[in-house]
Amino acid sequence: MKLVFQGILLLLASISGFAQEEKEEEPKHSFKKENIFVGGGIGLGVGGFSGGFNIGANPEVGYSIANWIDAGISTNINYFSYRAEVNNGIRQRSTNYGVGVFTRIYPFRGFFLQVLPEYNWINTNLKDERQFGSGETLKIKQEAPSFLLGAGYGSRMIGDMNFFTVIMVDMGNNSNSPYIDTYGSKLPILRTGFNFYLKPKRR
Repeated sequence: MKLVFQGILLLLASISGFAQEEKEEEPKHSFKKENIFVGGGIGLGVGGFSGGFNIGANPEVGYSIANWIDAGISTNINYFSYRAEVNNGIRQRSTNYGVGVFTRIYPFRGFFLQVLPEYNWINTNLKDERQFGSGETLKIKQEAPSFLLGAGYGSRMIGDMNFFTVIMVDMGNNSNSPYIDTYGSKLPILRTGFNFYLKPKRR
């Protein structure tokens, strides 16, 4: 958790200049229903020394605080697999459920930085497929925090439907993280999706 807080503080410090400019250009912010959005995306991850693969969905609800920043709650359900032939003869299949809070910073139009601390619950099946192995399946339940950091690009305008793509990596070091393979390699995470504002802008 210490790493998560340090990362958030670092990100907030790096955007202080944007906040100052926003204060000069916009009136004091008040809550606006039209700034609430819902949506999410599909996640995909491949690579790692163990032939890791993952796919999942990420529903989210958020709020556009200003023209340069969004924040909200993200959930996820993901499926992960590791092939036996490159995983010491053990086939691994995992399903995880998670929840986290995200912040997206838009330093200029289209491009954004994203930080997403998550907490995940993982159910794993391990099957021994070695030549002289037992062939048995072991079921394991685990929990793990993760700290996803990345960058993306999207068509964002408050009040309109938005499309985005983001690539992230887990900057944490928890070996149980669903985004870190059995060799400790970090799997790149690609997510793409849409967001819809609850009160679309009138044209």
